[in-house]
Amino acid sequence: MSYRTPLARVRGLGSAKEGTGHFWVHRLTAVANLVLVSFLVCVLARLVGADYATVKATLGHPLVAIPLLLLIVSGTVHMRLGMQSIIEDYVHSQGQRIVAMALNSFFAFGVAASCAFAVLKLSFGA
Repeated sequence: MSYRTPLARVRGLGSAKEGTGHFWVHRLTAVANLVLVSFLVCVLARLVGADYATVKATLGHPLVAIPLLLLIVSGTVHMRLGMQSIIEDYVHSQGQRIVAMALNSFFAFGVAASCAFAVLKLSFGA
């Protein structure tokens, strides 16, 4: 016997109304990371032993820079969601949880901004 309404069963949302979305975004970014990290490994394998100018030109090319930017976004979103789950599970004080969640978001944004800046700087030849 279920106490959930038929509408709640169809929507598939838990009591917080966001658990399913968090789950799916975390899984989708994991799959995206598999593809994008494989691409990165292939690019880096091709660049082993190359000189600085070749590495800079290759990483600055749009067909390489765009997947790198996608990897940065996907990786940092995945990282933030994973740490959010850990914080929710293991930080029991409400005040500490709020601070940890805020710091987690700021850290993920900082990592993404720093990495994106480096890729864009390479791409635009500065």
